[in-house]
Amino acid sequence: QRWLATGRASPRLVLGVVFVALLLDNALLTVVVPIIPTFLYTTEYEGADSSESPALPEPAPAAPRAPPFSSVLSYFDNTTVPFRGFPSATGPPNGTGSSPQAHPPQTPPAPSRSCLQGGEFLAQENTRVGLLFASKALVQLLVNPWVGLLTNRIGYHIPMFLGFTIMFLSTVMFAFSGTYTLLFIARALQGIGSSFSSVAGLGLLASVYPEDSERGSAMGIALGGLALGVLIGAPFGSIMYEFVGKASPFLVLAFLTLLDGALQLCILQPSRIAPESTRATPVSTLLRDPYILVAAGALCFSNMGVAMLEPTLPIWMLQTMCSPQWQLGLAFLPASISYLVGTNLFGILANRMGRWLCSMIGMAVVGISLLCVPLATNISGLIGPNAGLGFAIGMVDSSMMPIMGYLVDLRHTSAYGTVYAIADVAFCMGFAIGPSTGGAIVRALGFPWLMVMVGVLNVAYAPLCWLLRSPPATEEKMAILSQECSMQPKSYTPKEAQREFPLTESDGEAENVE
Repeated sequence: QRWLATGRASPRLVLGVVFVALLLDNALLTVVVPIIPTFLYTTEYEGADSSESPALPEPAPAAPRAPPFSSVLSYFDNTTVPFRGFPSATGPPNGTGSSPQAHPPQTPPAPSRSCLQGGEFLAQENTRVGLLFASKALVQLLVNPWVGLLTNRIGYHIPMFLGFTIMFLSTVMFAFSGTYTLLFIARALQGIGSSFSSVAGLGLLASVYPEDSERGSAMGIALGGLALGVLIGAPFGSIMYEFVGKASPFLVLAFLTLLDGALQLCILQPSRIAPESTRATPVSTLLRDPYILVAAGALCFSNMGVAMLEPTLPIWMLQTMCSPQWQLGLAFLPASISYLVGTNLFGILANRMGRWLCSMIGMAVVGISLLCVPLATNISGLIGPNAGLGFAIGMVDSSMMPIMGYLVDLRHTSAYGTVYAIADVAFCMGFAIGPSTGGAIVRALGFPWLMVMVGVLNVAYAPLCWLLRSPPATEEKMAILSQECSMQPKSYTPKEAQREFPLTESDGEAENVE
């Protein structure tokens, strides 16, 4: 009990809880990426094809058996194949052979690896899979503003626990869903749980880390949990689905989600209501702030690129690279690893070099990486573009998340639930618009043109990040500045106060240098 009482007052343990919650949320987000396309193809296309007609024609029972040294017709390349070393495929010894068409083979040789059949079905599946993936973000988009208002009224702890409960139900439903409709409902339910977890978690971090540089580092670590979930989700899902079964990755995630719920019960005390101490700025006011809109747009467009890749890249790999199932998830591994590196590195570095500069460079690299994706001819060619994409998105996310909290401190009141609801809405808009429109664009124009469009969009938006270089504090919202004057000492004077009282030798030397 003494350890729990100490832990509840520790910002680091709160950071650990948020880290785990974001990790599991995004592991579930990406674990379905390699599973859903192949699962729907297996259950719907191959199942319907096998029920209508057999995969290979049966030999006629009345046909005479072919001589042992006759030639056969390949059903794959329509060329005759000589047997037992005869150089001619048309004339067996003694001239007693029969026509190849009259004697179909009993078991035609199967190729070692072939691309999936059913081009029209795969074209339609681009749209259906895109809508399924987008359902989570669309639902989250609608729920986020209400969660932001709820956190301002009752605090962050209860919404975090509600998010855990809904995420657990969604994970179990994924494990036992066998139709497109049930998978769609499970994905939408995940959006509700993700909204509670992400908005409440990021707002909780901003409240326990009031100092701007510490908040940036904490946000970078929390986004590292998001990156780690993305990192392990797709490869874990593809390998478990290939060698164990569809339900196995979801059951493992459901067990880990239960452990996260136990951790929240111990650390956060979700039965306690702790509303915000200051009156939050209305959402409508924040949405009229141009600087918040610029930051939200950077989050939206940078993540839209990877959101469009999730439903379209696996199907494009199946069509053009003839990739096996286990490679579909591994294709996202370079992006996940580099995102993990980027968020942790620039969580600290962005504060020194300028968060606006990191975001501008990151969006430009996102665009260039997306333009290079269609140039790949095998999975090795995807390593460079995907790694650059993940690293650049990590730069943008680790810079923009602290900026959102800094902007409400600077220009509004320091209540963070609504502003991080806006940030999550921007994030979800990218993941809603991307998959839902990406599949339709691929069907109409092709996968390369989709990458060109979203890549050029990111490069064109990058210069707008320059507006965040030094946002003013006194130009707009004059009615709110009277509240901000009383809030600023709480956020920015402790750093000066700490320098005055513990006057060490290093501090004295620093003062002499000045």
